[in-house]
Amino acid sequence: MGDTEVTDLAGIQQWRGLASVGWLVVLLAWETAAPFFVLFRDPQERGLHALRNFLVGLVNAVVVGSAFVLAWRAVIAWAGTHHFGVLNWISAPGGLRIVLAVLMLDAWTYAWHRICHRVPMLWSFHRVHHGDARMDVTTANRFHLGEIVASSVLRIALLPLLGVRFGELVLYETLLQAVVQWQHANIALPPALERVLRLVVVTPGLHKVHHSRERPETDSNYASLLSVWDRLFGSLRLRERPEEIRLGLDGFDGAERQTLRGLFREPFR
Repeated sequence: MGDTEVTDLAGIQQWRGLASVGWLVVLLAWETAAPFFVLFRDPQERGLHALRNFLVGLVNAVVVGSAFVLAWRAVIAWAGTHHFGVLNWISAPGGLRIVLAVLMLDAWTYAWHRICHRVPMLWSFHRVHHGDARMDVTTANRFHLGEIVASSVLRIALLPLLGVRFGELVLYETLLQAVVQWQHANIALPPALERVLRLVVVTPGLHKVHHSRERPETDSNYASLLSVWDRLFGSLRLRERPEEIRLGLDGFDGAERQTLRGLFREPFR
């Protein structure tokens, strides 16, 4: 990869980072001004919770940025050069191609999320995310490094099979990150707006059901960006009174299991 390509990649990552931070500030202000659940006793407790989740996310970002992004770009370039992959085999106008790329990437995200709930070994990693009983926008960063590495490795094979371009991957990741931050935020939309938006995207109301302690609700609403996948595959679940949802996982409330050390050790218990 040439110096210009590396510089372009660094610029893209910087732009995405700035956009993510800006959106995060908006959501933090929103859930401060109008929280849906009362989660914290004081600002210090909230700050420590946020710091822990951000540190977990920082470790993941460093690993992905240093070990996988260049690999993803390399296999995408190979697929383009060799005319390999679904989107390189079909002839689609630029706009339609982008839509198809987003749909295929999001379908895989849905499938991977559902697999993480079904396969015990993967669930042992994924439950680190679900174990946050005080879910807010910072919970969007709380994924075990083992889960992130596993999904990143699989992408090395997935991306050339799909034939997506790097710009399409960046677009999808940007949309996904924004919606994932929004759906984890401790906020609620006006009921009418929630009903309309959840026809298309995964809303905070839908995702709160997914973070319920009730296992049938935990094992539902797997979609991350577009809600269509849950409708198509029968995993959509609604809750008429979301204010009664109990967040988190039973048996995960001990203080030691919520420390950084406890979170990283969780899959190996």
